[in-house]
Amino acid sequence: MSNTIICFGRKLEHFSSNSRSKLSCFNQSYRGLISTCFRFLVFRVNPFWVQLAYFIVVSLVGFGALKMSNPKSGSVSPNNIDVFFTSVSATTVSSMSTVEMEVFSNTQLIIITILMLVGGEVFTSMLGLLLGRFRFEKRPSFDGDIVNSISNRGLQSDCSLTSKNISQEVELGRITCSALANEKPITDLESNKNLTSDSKSLKYKATGYLGYLVLGYLLVVHAVGSSLVSMYVSLVPSARKILKTKGIDIRTFSFFTVVSTLANCGFVPTNENMIVFKKNSGLLLLLIPQILIGNTLYPACLRALIWVLDKMTKKVEFSYILKNWKEMGYSHLLSGLHSSFLAATVFGLTLVQFILFCSMEWNSETMDGFSSYQKVVGSLFQVVNSRYAGESVVDLSTISSAILVLFVVMMYLPPYTSFIPIKYQKKEIEKEKVKGSQNESAGKSILECVLFSQLSYLAIFIILICISERQKLKEDPLNFNVLNITIEVVSAYGNVGFSTGYSCKRRLKGQQWCTDSCAGFAGRWSNTGKFILIVVMFFGRFKNFSFKYGKAWKLS
Repeated sequence: MSNTIICFGRKLEHFSSNSRSKLSCFNQSYRGLISTCFRFLVFRVNPFWVQLAYFIVVSLVGFGALKMSNPKSGSVSPNNIDVFFTSVSATTVSSMSTVEMEVFSNTQLIIITILMLVGGEVFTSMLGLLLGRFRFEKRPSFDGDIVNSISNRGLQSDCSLTSKNISQEVELGRITCSALANEKPITDLESNKNLTSDSKSLKYKATGYLGYLVLGYLLVVHAVGSSLVSMYVSLVPSARKILKTKGIDIRTFSFFTVVSTLANCGFVPTNENMIVFKKNSGLLLLLIPQILIGNTLYPACLRALIWVLDKMTKKVEFSYILKNWKEMGYSHLLSGLHSSFLAATVFGLTLVQFILFCSMEWNSETMDGFSSYQKVVGSLFQVVNSRYAGESVVDLSTISSAILVLFVVMMYLPPYTSFIPIKYQKKEIEKEKVKGSQNESAGKSILECVLFSQLSYLAIFIILICISERQKLKEDPLNFNVLNITIEVVSAYGNVGFSTGYSCKRRLKGQQWCTDSCAGFAGRWSNTGKFILIVVMFFGRFKNFSFKYGKAWKLS
């Protein structure tokens, strides 16, 4: 009986061992398949298609989540095209709206917050850093090379020998000093290989440091910003009363607004955007820095932060990032000189807009009810938002046409537009010429040669929308005019969110069914026009990939 039990136990042990072996092989195969697919995405697929797939999937997931959650009680649920439009707008951080924001429940506001967070430029660039890190293989150190060499020569060493216990092995006599001394001298070629390996290893570590730094940047700004906004709203009765009247939770409002502001989205949980807080100058002053450090001043702030950490920690990785900023492959990391000129350009354009806005609108209907101090803060907030943020403290439909055209120009400019004197551009121009000649020698595809410039595509989009809304252009010319459509299209392309809105008072033929809405102007468009604007938002989110196109067309 005992022999039978022993035999059965051995068979069970053998079966268990085989099962573990098969399970281990399956896990290795599964991991290998995932690793192969992941490396294919990182190394083989064009980054444009990866990002496009990412934003489409996130938009569809956001659409499904918004549809499954119920709107605020007493509100009519938006139709499918409006829900998808809102999801795309939040994911591409465009803040174009076709429905009023107060229609969404607290759960839906949290969903929109998540969409803005994962669609923000800083967050997606951090994901790009994590993916880019897999392009480098972590190389062993010099001690590791010694260990491998010793093992390969058949010396007395254990397979688990590492650089940390080499000295212990020497003391025990398993590795003799003469064996180490008789190693083959390192040649110049091997020395160059070691230097290359060390450089790759340092670049690998520096990329990791940069990724963690960007993550910390996001976490700290969101935590500090939402805390300050929540504290302000809680302590100021007028701001607290607005949220209480509208039934908006203070914590949801604070985190939603800070995420939207840092991502330069422009969504605010209130129907009127920031117009209801136009007299809360303290709140506006809290949001202005977050608008700047989340977009136009992000490269300058990032480089300044790396410089401070380099001086404080003396880490070689931070020094490497500062000196080899171009080799890091992070588009938001610029040279010190370029970052300085970028910051100067941002403040210069803001100052020009501020002076023109104050000179044109100081005594206009737009500023009715503002004190002098509130006018200064409100004007500064408005012009800062014209570069990609899209939050507003005034009704854009009441602003003079000259200022609206200025805003259109500001919305069209890329975020890192900077004025650099020609003498500082010579080296960059020479580098670009060399790079351009290499690209020409490599050859270009037919598609790259026939594609238009960005201005051409904007003109095409405006024409298409004018065609889709041609009947309304005839019946309601004060609301549906080319300037308002141009503002909407350029705002969607720049992922800004400015809109002139729609007013029943501007209708030539008053109708009883017409009711004013705080939704954007696109909310009155046909489904075809809304779909075209969705395409424009995606096109604007990927405009970095199309800057080089259109050069084949010579206007002469």
